[in-house]
Amino acid sequence: MPDNAMVLATRNEGKISEIKELLKGFNIELKSLLDFDPIPPVIEDGKTFEDNAYKKAYFTAKVLGLPALADDSGLVVEALGGAPGVYSSRYAGNDATDPDRIIKLLMDMRGKANRMAHFESVIIIAVPLGPALTYTGRCEGVITHEPKGENGFGYDPIFYYPPLDKTFAQMPREEKNGVSHRGKAMTKLRDEFDKVMIWLSHQSSR
Repeated sequence: MPDNAMVLATRNEGKISEIKELLKGFNIELKSLLDFDPIPPVIEDGKTFEDNAYKKAYFTAKVLGLPALADDSGLVVEALGGAPGVYSSRYAGNDATDPDRIIKLLMDMRGKANRMAHFESVIIIAVPLGPALTYTGRCEGVITHEPKGENGFGYDPIFYYPPLDKTFAQMPREEKNGVSHRGKAMTKLRDEFDKVMIWLSHQSSR
């Protein structure tokens, strides 16, 4: 494995594509869990996005012996008391598809006048010994009454972003990355990625 390798602690192909696009051009060899034999799943029982992101990043780094980057993100809907929140990927059950989750959310939003929501993202880079770096991002929007758009993944078809008059799923990837929660967190990471590489080098020599 190259000295500059980093593992994206996910099998979600949508996340993998977005993160690789956002880190394009840096001297880093990005792998994902799809490139390795299966490892035990992380139990995401944290109470916050940061808890779960750290658990995924540290566990992956420890098991594979490489720096790992994990993103934990989700949709927070005001009228649902903050749900689905950290349970965004499991909102309609562990084996649910993106359309299943969208259908459940729209059903739960029936009759709700307040449709304000936001996406949150926490990105953590961890090394096998445990130390980690944290980056966060947030994007405000509105829950639509029906899905719109064919791009993206997850709840993108029902998350409307007023400044661009589009749902996330109506945006090309580059446009979405410029305004999304994950894009904002990754921009913070990109802005100091040279420092991150130095930090990783120091950690690996300990």
